[in-house]
Amino acid sequence: MSDADVVIVGGGPAGLSVATALKTNGIPRVVVLEREITAGGIPRHCDHQGFGLRDLHRSLRGPRYAALLVARARRAGVDIKTGTTALSCDEGQVVTSSIRGIEQFEAHAVVLATGARERPRSARLVPGDRVPGIFTTGQLQNWSSLKNFPVGARALVVGAELVSYSAVMTLHHAGAKVVAMTTEFPRHQVISGAATAFRLRYGVELWTESTVVEIGGRGRVQFVVVQDASGTRRRVEVDTIVFTGSWIPDNELARRMGLELDRGTKGPTTDRLGQTSLEGVFAAGNLLHPVETADIVTRRSRVIGGALAQWIQSGTSSQVRLPQASITVGEGLEWIWPNRRSAEGSLGELSLRPSAVHRRATLTVQQNGHAVSYQSLRSVVPNRHLTVPGSLVDACDSGDISVSLTGSA
Repeated sequence: MSDADVVIVGGGPAGLSVATALKTNGIPRVVVLEREITAGGIPRHCDHQGFGLRDLHRSLRGPRYAALLVARARRAGVDIKTGTTALSCDEGQVVTSSIRGIEQFEAHAVVLATGARERPRSARLVPGDRVPGIFTTGQLQNWSSLKNFPVGARALVVGAELVSYSAVMTLHHAGAKVVAMTTEFPRHQVISGAATAFRLRYGVELWTESTVVEIGGRGRVQFVVVQDASGTRRRVEVDTIVFTGSWIPDNELARRMGLELDRGTKGPTTDRLGQTSLEGVFAAGNLLHPVETADIVTRRSRVIGGALAQWIQSGTSSQVRLPQASITVGEGLEWIWPNRRSAEGSLGELSLRPSAVHRRATLTVQQNGHAVSYQSLRSVVPNRHLTVPGSLVDACDSGDISVSLTGSA
């Protein structure tokens, strides 16, 4: 058994940022457990620009960004154990498996930073043949960027959010032609200027209000059938299909620990400082909000790390109250975070995801069936980063809160 002040499960941007903040704030023994042989998380797979804009105020390629976060953590004195899987966690005791065998860590606090993943074709219930050539973005990037395997010649990308465009760049670098992108929504879900630049750079068509209804092939994908809103179907000859987005948190460990999960995010319910429903267990990153970009995750995780350091240094856990009131989503929203509200402190900001496209919309905060506050919004789009002031819930009392969104298409 090894002792630690904090054990962090997950060595991506969230886990590394929490760990670095803990060390910076004077916590001596911080251990990060990473199941991959190299720490850094998803950015390691994304060999293109765009990382670090909000936290570093410059654009880096994904591997460079990941390496920088790892280097900062190591310089701060964080003990990063790679190739190590957390099997269980109970009352501060974390059991792991690695090439070293079974190990156990006893910690004052545990942070879950296990991230999120895209739902594969099977989870989306897309019918057709089960043949090679079907990827999620993460599988594609691992296959192409890390292992340098061939991915095919003609591809269809299912999705039109930020990660979908990342898939287009990965396919382009791998030498594949992207025939088209499809989305069930009436428009893409990125900033218009970025979508225009992609169209001009890569010449990729966008088929809106369209879904894949069949995949066919023998030995490998040979075609897909795409259906639009009118019911018209088109057969597209491709040998690769990439399903992007449709995120789900890697919440298996959280569920085994018995943490309360939010029905919107599917991750642990927490306040803005990452405190879960179990005292001494915190969570950070895209386990909480699937999914935000790496730079947003990094900034929020630094706040959680600083708050956790204060919690440990206070010397008694009784000085910190567990989150009390829940914040849930109603009509028009997929999820909201933070989804718990503590008795003290400001929420800062609320992150949320709408379920439909609206030119104009109204966000309504309700408590006990009565509207408490409103916020007008413009250009509301699913799958895109959206925040509103946490002060919208300041007028609420200690009871549970519901947030809904209504608007025009």
